[in-house]
Amino acid sequence: SKAEMGHTCRGTINLATANITVEDSCNFIISNGGAQTYHLKASSEVERQRWVTALELAKAKAVKMLEESDDSGDESVSQTDKTELQNTLRILSSKVEDLSTCNDLIAKHGTALQRSLSELEALRLPPESTDKIKQVNERATLFRITSNAMINACRDFMLLAQTHGKKWQKSLQQERDQRIRLEETLEQLAKQHNHLERAFRGATVLPASTSGTSGSGKDMCCPSKGDLSDEDDDNNEFFDAPEIFPMPDMMGHKRTGSNISGTSSDISLDEQYKHQVEDTKKEKRTRIPYKPNYSLNLWSIMKNCIGKELSKIPMPVNFNEPLSMLQRLTEDLEYHELLDRAAKVENSLEQLCYVAAFTVSSYSTTVFRTSKPFNPLLGETFELDRLEENGYRSLCEQVSHHPPAAAHHADSKHGWTLRQEIKITSKFRGKYLSIMPLGTIHCVFHSSGNHYTWKKVTTTVHNIIVGKLWIDQSGEIEIVNHKTGDKCNLKFVPYSYFSRDVARKVTGEVTDPSGKVHFVLLGTWDEKMDCYKVQLGTGDNGAEARLRAHESEDSRVLLWKRNPLPKYAENMYYFSELALTLNAPESGTAPTDSRRRPDQRLMENGRWDEANAEKQRLEEKQRISRKRREAEAARASEDG
Repeated sequence: SKAEMGHTCRGTINLATANITVEDSCNFIISNGGAQTYHLKASSEVERQRWVTALELAKAKAVKMLEESDDSGDESVSQTDKTELQNTLRILSSKVEDLSTCNDLIAKHGTALQRSLSELEALRLPPESTDKIKQVNERATLFRITSNAMINACRDFMLLAQTHGKKWQKSLQQERDQRIRLEETLEQLAKQHNHLERAFRGATVLPASTSGTSGSGKDMCCPSKGDLSDEDDDNNEFFDAPEIFPMPDMMGHKRTGSNISGTSSDISLDEQYKHQVEDTKKEKRTRIPYKPNYSLNLWSIMKNCIGKELSKIPMPVNFNEPLSMLQRLTEDLEYHELLDRAAKVENSLEQLCYVAAFTVSSYSTTVFRTSKPFNPLLGETFELDRLEENGYRSLCEQVSHHPPAAAHHADSKHGWTLRQEIKITSKFRGKYLSIMPLGTIHCVFHSSGNHYTWKKVTTTVHNIIVGKLWIDQSGEIEIVNHKTGDKCNLKFVPYSYFSRDVARKVTGEVTDPSGKVHFVLLGTWDEKMDCYKVQLGTGDNGAEARLRAHESEDSRVLLWKRNPLPKYAENMYYFSELALTLNAPESGTAPTDSRRRPDQRLMENGRWDEANAEKQRLEEKQRISRKRREAEAARASEDG
């Protein structure tokens, strides 16, 4: 392929002018009649003949392409494109003819005007009038010359369009062909990557598994035979797969205490839900069933989705994690203690530092979480009551399906209220996926009345097709205190291979209404955030003061540090301690709660084939419901 020429090519010969000759039973020669000659040897006569035949066919194709590239040759454009080109040229010709007619009229009237002016000059008129008539005559002549030049330029343009139109059309067709070839090469590269990865796993993992399957001291959450595929920190495995998604039976993956029946999933799920509630009321769970090692060819799905809205693409659960988007939004409260501390601070500028750290902390769970959450159904809710343990309670609801939008409200007995309306829009760009959350987040502190607002930054998922998935955050966040006018500007620095800066860097400044900097924030969105107080001395400008603040360790305050992940988190979708508890069954939740979603519960239990079927059923049910609502709305509109 052309992509390999940079590092594996030892030279090139133009096939269209190459001579291919057979030397003996195994040897043959390719030369261009000049300095370039290649002697090639095959392992057998059959292989030699296969190579010679393939090269002769390629030569014939190259000669044909060379002939087609000749301007006098036939263009490889579709009949539709030819017709469109001819129509355009016909319209251009008619317009130029119209201009030519106008030019004849201008010339005719211009000659008549000049004749009349010449007659006026012959009359005995005052000298002033004679001079004026001469000036008008000159201008009329200039006007006729200019109009002739314009008509000639239009005629030249049409000739140029006729001459080069075919070349332009051919260039466009070549660009289309090149794009198709590039897509084919990319797909071939993805398949080669799949085979290499599969060969690597077969060579390194399988021998170890044969000796390790007898161990019975494994964690009960781990599949009994699934141990042979321990996650290697790569959640993106590309294996050849059909366009439909039949899932293999779980390889011995069982969950103790689960009696789910594949034939009556709704009833059995309800029974299981009630059965699990008794356990989760006592203590929060610290693990979930390990992620099974199912594989899927990502390219087979994503190649037709470039430029589309991701929420409108039906995706199998293989790309999901067993949490809904509502539960992911609730995860923003993982570091709620930052808002608890902010509520106790009297100085509004210091309070803003803690709010900024809370804003950054909401991205810390995304660093390894490359799987997408379930799209909530319209009207789906998620309630989290942590009033006794952490002093807050939270409620989310999916309020729109297309575009997806959720409303989130959280109250704390420590003196703050958080609410957000988030609409998620996403685009697949080929190599990466951009996720743009739209909407505003509000945080109000009860005692001071300080009201803060901010928006989220863009999340980008890289290496969608080939390689290990990784996530980056980029953009700026402006946090505004609407009561005092204080502001904090946070900048999420996008990752660059050539940058010497620390990866995932975040910088920020806290300013008063006059723009004076009081605090400088520095850290990373996946580890920690520090705060430095700016001490302005005599003669200091803002930049020097900020630089000194970074150098002064005495003024450094650690605002936030990420909690370590639970043990074996890599086998549990890299969930944090809070995330592991979010889908645990709880008593007293609404029928619309995300914990009761059957497809999500089946996926968590490792039954992905059933989860895919259930997901399709729910989505189809939602589509029918939406059409019914639209029909009712149309009827109501007709009835006035």
